[in-house]
Amino acid sequence: MELSVMSPVLGGTPLKESIEYLASLGVDSIELGVGGYPGKAHADAMEYAKDPSKAKELKELLKANNMKISALACHGNPVHPTKEEAMKYQADMDAAYIMAEQMEIDTIVGFSGCPGDCESSKNPNWVTCAWPNEYLDILKYQWEDVLIPYWMEEVKKANKHGVKKIAFEMHPGFCVYNPSTLMKLRNAVGETIGANFDPSHLFWQGIDPVEAIKYLGKENAIYHFHAKDTKIDDANTKVNGVLDTGSYGDILNRSWVFRTVGYGHDASVWNDIISTLKAVGYDGCISIEHEDGLMSSREGLEKAVEFLKKVIIYQNPGEMWWV
Repeated sequence: MELSVMSPVLGGTPLKESIEYLASLGVDSIELGVGGYPGKAHADAMEYAKDPSKAKELKELLKANNMKISALACHGNPVHPTKEEAMKYQADMDAAYIMAEQMEIDTIVGFSGCPGDCESSKNPNWVTCAWPNEYLDILKYQWEDVLIPYWMEEVKKANKHGVKKIAFEMHPGFCVYNPSTLMKLRNAVGETIGANFDPSHLFWQGIDPVEAIKYLGKENAIYHFHAKDTKIDDANTKVNGVLDTGSYGDILNRSWVFRTVGYGHDASVWNDIISTLKAVGYDGCISIEHEDGLMSSREGLEKAVEFLKKVIIYQNPGEMWWV
């Protein structure tokens, strides 16, 4: 395994300085935001697609700091019902495929997206219940008419540029938000689709990350991993449940908030998560995504690095010498 960092946390710091800083912390790689929701503070895939010399410069910078790129992050909603919005995310994705080929990277991290409830919709419609029956009609439209056809074509485009892994973050608000919906799309579209496994979104849904890793691991469907934690407030949850639309800044009153790793769940939980990843054969990056409202970008990041260095299993076990 290797320790990585998702780059938007250092969005106010130039790319060269960010890479040098991460290298000084003992980070092995960077998950580089190149478009969509992660933004383009460090790299704009569209610029790279137009100017191949930029990829050469980036490779030299990475080599000088003994760093590499774990994946390109291009989260968006390319199936947004408003065409202008969808086209914006689509353009970023198309450029990300080209940049990935230039940088010899085979993994792009993103979202499945979420359509509206019909062709004339203006906003996405995330369905969370099976009744009244019209909700099932919405799901049928979203999956059969929009999502599956769209990603079938995107997989073909990605593969032409050497992108073999499109890793979806299972995120509420999008059609792929848990292991079963991830596998539904993967089974329909093919094995280019896999998971960017982020426990933070699973914790508050009541999903056990260890069991989810086992479930997806059996299908070799884990392509990337986000190290982000969630703290669930038991008192607030007992009153209002976990479906919380309050401000992320209202930390005392929310049912749950994102925390840097170790501040939502202790080391024993993270030890189990990392060990289960190793047991199912995942040996890729553990990428820190820091979105803790109580800590500055660098303090939360540095605490996460220190915590994960003790948790990550870096080496393969070799022979069982004690047997």
